[in-house]
Amino acid sequence: MKGRLITRAFLLAAAFVTFFPLYWILITSFKTQLDIVVNPTYLPWADFMPTLEGWKWLLTEARADVIRAITNSLIVSGGSAVIATMLGAAAGYGLTRFQYRWRFWRNEDIAFWFISQRMLPPVAIVLAFLLMFRWLSLLDTQVGLTIAYTGFAIPFTVWIMRDAFAQVPLELEESAGVDGASAAGIFFRISLPLALPGVVGSMLFAFVFAWNEYLFALMLTFQEATTVPLLLASRITSFGTHWDQLSALTLTNLIPAAILGIMLERFLIRNRTEGSLK
Repeated sequence: MKGRLITRAFLLAAAFVTFFPLYWILITSFKTQLDIVVNPTYLPWADFMPTLEGWKWLLTEARADVIRAITNSLIVSGGSAVIATMLGAAAGYGLTRFQYRWRFWRNEDIAFWFISQRMLPPVAIVLAFLLMFRWLSLLDTQVGLTIAYTGFAIPFTVWIMRDAFAQVPLELEESAGVDGASAAGIFFRISLPLALPGVVGSMLFAFVFAWNEYLFALMLTFQEATTVPLLLASRITSFGTHWDQLSALTLTNLIPAAILGIMLERFLIRNRTEGSLK
C-alpha cells in the first residue's frame, strides 16, 4: 500500500512538471501585456481578466503568415519524414538480413557510419548547405528544406528500423520463402507489417525533428518557405516580446504534432507478432 502511494505521488509530480508549462502557456495567451509583466497570476477571472487579444492577432493580423508557415511546416516535415522512413526501412532491413563486406567494412561499421553523421554539429555545415543550395537554386523552397531534413533524419531512421527488423522472427520470412514468396513480397507483406511500430516511431521522430528545427530553416529560407519556428522567433523584437501572441502561436504549433501522435498511438503499442497470427 505504501509503495502504491509513493508511485502515485511520483506520477502526480511528474504529471505536474509535464503539464504545468502547457497550462502556463495557455493562460498567458489570454493575458494582457500588463498582467504578464506585473506579477505571476495563475487563475483566470480570479487573478486576472482573460482577453482574446493574442488570439485575435493570430486569427486576423497574422492569419496569412500563420497559414503559410503551418503549410510549409506540414509539407516539409511530412515529406521528409515519409522519405527518410522509407529509405531508413530499406537500409535497416538490408543491414539486418544481409551481410555486407567491403575491405574492412562490415554491417556494424556501416550502421555506425550512418549514426556518425549526426555527431557533427549542424552549425559546422550550415554554410556549406547555404552555398550548395544557392548554386542549385533551392534556397527558400519547400523542396530544398525537405531534402535537408531528409538527410538529417536518415541516420536515426536507419538505426530505429534496424532494431525493429531485428525483432521480426527470421523463421516467418523463411517460411514465406518456402511457400514461394519473392524477396520483395517477403519485405512488404511479412517484415514491414511486423515492424510497423518501428516505422511509426521513426516517422514520428523525423516529423517532430523537422517540425521544430530552427537553424537550417533560418539559413535556407527567407519568406516563401518559412516555417513555424521562424514565425515564433519573429515575435521577439527589439521593441519587446509579445508574450500573449507568442503563447497563442506556440499552442497552435503544438496541435499538428499532438494530433499525429494521437492518431498513430495504436500503431506504436500494437503487438509486433499480430500479423503472424493471421
